[in-house]
Amino acid sequence: MRDLGVGFRHLLDGQRWVARHGRQYGFALLPGLIALLLYAVALVALAVWGGDAVSWATPFADHWPSPWQSLFRGFLTAVLFALGLLLAVLTFTAVTLLIGQPFYENLSERVDADVSPDGTAPRSDLPLARELWTSARDSVRILVRALVWGVLLFVLGLLPFVGQTVVPVLGFFVTGFFLTEELTAVALQRRGVELRARLALLRSRRMLAWGYGTPLGLAFLVPFVAVFLMPGAVAGATLLARELLGEDREEEPEAVEGPVS
Repeated sequence: MRDLGVGFRHLLDGQRWVARHGRQYGFALLPGLIALLLYAVALVALAVWGGDAVSWATPFADHWPSPWQSLFRGFLTAVLFALGLLLAVLTFTAVTLLIGQPFYENLSERVDADVSPDGTAPRSDLPLARELWTSARDSVRILVRALVWGVLLFVLGLLPFVGQTVVPVLGFFVTGFFLTEELTAVALQRRGVELRARLALLRSRRMLAWGYGTPLGLAFLVPFVAVFLMPGAVAGATLLARELLGEDREEEPEAVEGPVS
C-alpha cells in the first residue's frame, strides 16, 4: 500500500516541477493542444454518427416493437461512446508523446539533471528518426494490449450489476497502468530499457503504477485537463522511472560522502 502513496507523490512532484519551470511548461503544452483537437473531432463524430453505426450493426432489431428497439440501440450507443472515451484516455498519452517527442525528451532530461546529484542526465545515442520509430512501434504494441483490455471490459460491461460496478473500477486501474507505462517510457527509453523490460518493472510494482496513473487517468476524463497536466505528468514519470530503477537509492551514499571527503 505504501507504493500507492509514493506513486501519487511523484505525480504531485512532477506538477510542482513544471510550475517552477514555466518556460519548459509552455513549450510542452503544444503537443497536447494538437492531440486534444484531433480527439475532440473524433469524439464529436462518434457522438453524431454513433447511433447510425449501431443501427447499421443491428439490422435484426429493425422490426422490434417500441420502446425495445430504442432502448436497446440507445444502450449500445452509450456503451460505444463510453468505449470510445476509454480508448481516447488510453491512447491520448501515446499520441501526444509521439507528436511531442522532442519536447518531452528535453523536458525529461531537464528533470533528470535537476534531481541528479551530479547534474547530469542519461542521453540516448539513437538518432531522432530511430527514436520516433521506436516510440511509435512501442505505442502500437501498448495500444493492442489496451484494445484487448477495452474489448474485454466492453463485454463485461454488458453483464448486469457487474458492468455498472466492478467494470468501471477495473477500467480505471487498467487505464492507470497503461498511462504510467507510456509516460515512464520517455525516461526509460533514454536509458535503453526495452518495452518488455518496462512492463516487467511496472508489473513488479503495480501499486506504484496505479498510485501514479489511476488518479491521472481520472483527471484526464475532465475536458482540457489532460493538456495542462501532460507536461507535469512527463516530469513526474521521470521521477517515477528513477524510483523503479532505484537510481536515487544508489546515489544517496555518494551525495552524503561528497562533503565529508
